[in-house]
Amino acid sequence: MAEQRIQKVLSDQGICSRRAAERMIDEGRVKVNGHPVTLGDKMDPDYDKVSIDGKTVRIVRKRKYIYIMLHKPRGFITTSSDELGRKTVMDLVKGVGRRVYPIGRLDKDSEGLLLMTDDGAFANLLTHPSGGVGKLYRVTVRPRATEEQIVKMSSGVVLDDGVKTAPAVIHVVTDEPNRTVLEITLHEGRNRQIRRMCESVGLEVIRLKRSAEGPVKLGMLAPGEWRELKRSEVTALRNAATKSGAAKKPE
Repeated sequence: MAEQRIQKVLSDQGICSRRAAERMIDEGRVKVNGHPVTLGDKMDPDYDKVSIDGKTVRIVRKRKYIYIMLHKPRGFITTSSDELGRKTVMDLVKGVGRRVYPIGRLDKDSEGLLLMTDDGAFANLLTHPSGGVGKLYRVTVRPRATEEQIVKMSSGVVLDDGVKTAPAVIHVVTDEPNRTVLEITLHEGRNRQIRRMCESVGLEVIRLKRSAEGPVKLGMLAPGEWRELKRSEVTALRNAATKSGAAKKPE
């Protein structure tokens, strides 16, 4: 942890108010690692020891959150529990060692990258409408998708509930007589959105896999397996969500 002003550390730990801590420092009652301190001095709460009137102050470390990536297989539902006893993604992450929750959803018949965490603020940042972190899907549809159908979905289509989707980026990966493989990037996350988009133009989704969310890619992670995100990946996701949200704020 970065160094912080000593009065802030004492205040954050609930020892006293910041103003009271400043008075004690001025009175020479506070020491760090056995040495008297003056107002403005800093300490690292993870390594330094602070005492008041000769008594050591116990520093409670802030909880460190966990962020993981799961390769969700088909057949599992994205929920913490299920009244019908169906398999859930929670069955796949029991080895994490703490309670984590999905960030967003993948429906039962879909597969791929699913982020999970116990950090509520991080989850809210990624799922908030202003976040707009792009999600990349590989989608197989039948029959063959026409250029007209792809253009309609790219521009935004009206779903069965009357809501029009935001524009999407769509690339054709494979074009065959009876099926088409598409890569679709969405910046919103309505319920079963891709399936409903395809249905609206007369296409049936026969396979749907999320392969990336923002800068984080599924890579070679096997179905049913999970791994912790690297610190750089968490930072990149935060930055992507923050920049997307800022870009959408009115001037």
